[in-house]
Amino acid sequence: MERRGVIVVSSAVTAALLTAVMGCSSAQLPGLDDGLAAPRVDELHPALILPSTRIDLVGAGFADPERATTRLVLDGRFTPSGGSEQPFSATLPATEVDDTHAFAVAAGSAWAIPPGAGRFDGTAVVQSISALDGSVHESPAQPVAFDVADSVDAHVTSLSAGNGGNVHINDPIVLSGDGFLLGNGEGDTHVVVNGVDLVAHPLADAPWDRTRVAFPFSPAIAGIQPGAFSGTVTVRNVFHAGADKPAGTLPLAVTVVKPEITAVAPTAASLGQYVDVTGGGFVGEASDEVTLLHLTGSFVPDGGGRSSPVDLMLVPHFASGTELRYVLDEADALGKVIDLRRVSGRFTGQVTPIVRKGSDEVDGAPADATLAIAPVKQVIYVRFLPSYVDSLRLYGLANADAAVRARILAVAARDYAGLNVEFRDQPPADFALYSQVDVEGPDPNALGLLGYDNTPGKDVGNQRLFDRIGGVNATTQSDGFPGYGGVFAENFLGFSAHPSPRVAKLDVDPTHFDAIFDAVRPDTGAPVSAADVRAGIPALTDGGDCLGARDRQTQVACAVFVLGNLIGTTLTHETGHSLGLADPTGEAFHDPGDAPNRLMDAGGARPFEERAELVGQGPAVFCSDEYIYLRTVLPGSDAAAGDSIARPDCN
Repeated sequence: MERRGVIVVSSAVTAALLTAVMGCSSAQLPGLDDGLAAPRVDELHPALILPSTRIDLVGAGFADPERATTRLVLDGRFTPSGGSEQPFSATLPATEVDDTHAFAVAAGSAWAIPPGAGRFDGTAVVQSISALDGSVHESPAQPVAFDVADSVDAHVTSLSAGNGGNVHINDPIVLSGDGFLLGNGEGDTHVVVNGVDLVAHPLADAPWDRTRVAFPFSPAIAGIQPGAFSGTVTVRNVFHAGADKPAGTLPLAVTVVKPEITAVAPTAASLGQYVDVTGGGFVGEASDEVTLLHLTGSFVPDGGGRSSPVDLMLVPHFASGTELRYVLDEADALGKVIDLRRVSGRFTGQVTPIVRKGSDEVDGAPADATLAIAPVKQVIYVRFLPSYVDSLRLYGLANADAAVRARILAVAARDYAGLNVEFRDQPPADFALYSQVDVEGPDPNALGLLGYDNTPGKDVGNQRLFDRIGGVNATTQSDGFPGYGGVFAENFLGFSAHPSPRVAKLDVDPTHFDAIFDAVRPDTGAPVSAADVRAGIPALTDGGDCLGARDRQTQVACAVFVLGNLIGTTLTHETGHSLGLADPTGEAFHDPGDAPNRLMDAGGARPFEERAELVGQGPAVFCSDEYIYLRTVLPGSDAAAGDSIARPDCN
């Protein structure tokens, strides 16, 4: 029996067979390519390395830790101050930050540089050790040189504060000099102002610069009231090992000014979206501090409705002394006055920052503000897990990953045309409320599923906005159904006459699946190579040329097109479940019966050719009543894009 988002094409697959095939690890599968490219290191920072300094690497191709272990190999000569050069090499574990950044730490037994100061001249190599088969992918050697010391003597020469000496609370005070510490393990440069001990950090645009650091003019120094302040700034370095070296003392004289707002962005936002308020003088880091926003003006609904007065106190999130983040929330003061789900319109008026510390309060100057309340938007983050990339190797498409992802997202956008739904492949930074769908490799439930919506029940009306289709949901699992959700890319190999050892064959005709993928699978053909990618992979919009004789470029393009359709339409099907489909007014999870090209049909009613969009079948779409329902909960501005699609009846 199917429930929710379970997609099983054939009930002929037995649990015993599934258990057997799922017991094989990827390392046991023949003909796998780990899909890793050799990394590249372009820069190494900082120029002076102290004990426990974080060594930052800038380059490309640094691998996700689930796919590979990263190491930094230094090889060259170390010359002690006043001594003779000597060979030096070190292999340090490194951590990937993102594709272009990684870091190692100058510590541990591998960092065997003799005590004292000196200089290293040599090369840096980054290695990625595959988690799949242990193979090593190595960057070209990059010449590097850096100084090494046990400590550094700091001195401060000047400081700069605000605009002509005018500062807001929490504005940065910039110290100039030399020998400052960078944090990240090696230690910190501290300042003491009026008896308050603060940490000075490198500037954001110069994280490895030891000549400039900044500390905030904290409310702890002199409170939050405006006025003149004079005092001294005493600077010292506090090293990782606990040593403390003075760096100097300078006078500080500033005029503290009231908080102010300089910008509110974006100018239109919807439920769950961030509104960023920038300015100066904001507080909120300490438990007795808060910044409030006093909103006054009027709200006019779209469509020429009646204007309503607005007089609200909002509580934003404190990000820094210059930035606040407010989330449009139904439970907040604004959400209680305006129905953020059903009403759109425009607020025009003023916003005033109010800062409090304990019982002390300061009102800033009002600033003009305009904010449009936009219709509800469902943002969906499509998270591609490392196991998905592993599975691409079974299809021979590891090197075509970017093209497959692009097709998946294109399918998702097409299926939700005319609706206020946006699919992204990066975590949203502008929305606090967004849904997530995991695209992974094998089914972690070991049931041979193609996809499964494991959210807690049908969300009729899309009340949640933050569903997670993926990971494990204990609530779902507790009722006896699969706990793990997502889209399981590897299991589409079940459509083949010769699936991989850990995927059970489905009871369907494999002819067209194998006609598409045998040309590129590692066990039956030639996997997509870097040369194939460089030659270009056309982005197909139909599969009319995908069966029969094809050149290599078309073979690759068709494999990308079909796999993107298989994953993409499963993604949109599972997302439909999380939005309340099918049958939002009843209990059914799928359309009744078996009709062609209905996206919310049960798995067995959706043949491979329809999913793949081959031989005139597909694309599957939301049936008429489902689309009408979706338009009521997520109406998009481009209704014509969805209204123009011919939709089958839902019954």
